Amino acid sequence: MPELRKDPIMGRWVIVSTERNSRPSDYKFPADLGSDDTANCPFCPGNEHLTPPEILAYHPPGRKPNTRDWWVRVIPNKYPALRIESEPNRKGEGMYDRMGGFGAHEVIIESPAHNVQWGDMSEKSLRDVIWAFRDRTIELKKDTRIRYVLIFKNHGRAAGATLSHPHSQLIGLPMVPIRVQQEMIGAKNYYAYKERCVFCDIVSEELASGKRLIGSNEHFVSLAPYASRFPFETWIIPAQHSCHFETINEKEADSLASILKLSLKKISSHLGNPPFNMTIHSTPIGELGTPHYHWHIEIMPKLTHVAGFESGSGFYINPMPPETAAELLNRH
Repeated sequence: MPELRKDPIMGRWVIVSTERNSRPSDYKFPADLGSDDTANCPFCPGNEHLTPPEILAYHPPGRKPNTRDWWVRVIPNKYPALRIESEPNRKGEGMYDRMGGFGAHEVIIESPAHNVQWGDMSEKSLRDVIWAFRDRTIELKKDTRIRYVLIFKNHGRAAGATLSHPHSQLIGLPMVPIRVQQEMIGAKNYYAYKERCVFCDIVSEELASGKRLIGSNEHFVSLAPYASRFPFETWIIPAQHSCHFETINEKEADSLASILKLSLKKISSHLGNPPFNMTIHSTPIGELGTPHYHWHIEIMPKLTHVAGFESGSGFYINPMPPETAAELLNRH
């Protein structure tokens, strides 16, 4: 069974999950992730028997569960990092803290089409994926043991994907990730000094200068962050202050689908469909009306490697100024 262990120096939690090492090779594509081996792909329509029973599916009326004819499908991860059946059961082990491997680990199968990518999906299809993120977050919030729901996507082998079929993942955690804690501390300190949300100020600054702007619409702004860690790193931020991703309404979901498609189309057009990681950072569950923190999406193309200096110092070396990245993306 998985378990969680806490680093006593940094305060970060590590998931120790030996079951993840036992994933059979037939659950991966041994060749390139662009493989057309749909007969053996567990996420393709007609292969529903190869996955755990679905948690959620968007489908026509009258469809039987776990059959084809769906356009978005959510399932438990077959090889979960954490298990909802476990209990947190926090314990001490000498000076160390550990917990049972409690949590939720789900896969959002984004489309029946095997090789379609976000930049090529229709806005309606992408909006349905966003709505599935919302629906599952709202449902998992009902479990009082879960304190944070992290939604992420790994696109391409270099970004950690083991299947080419378009999918993203969701992990419900019994604690707030240290990366989000650090963002919230920084945002809270900024608010204490200026009495303004730092994310709202970023939106205003980038809309005014336009130097790092990638796109904008009524509800969202897409930009290359001023202190980008990686070449062509892209953030999508709500134009108006918003704490929790799952409070998104239908009109906002349509706008988010539009700007996601635009941003990824520009990245793909300029960089040739690169591997990337995407995460949604939102206010932790139970923290209401947070004036200093603003949910947002981070997209990080995997074009460089984190080496010894970065690992040892926490600094990042980015060879591509965000102003240049935005200029190049906006040429397409």
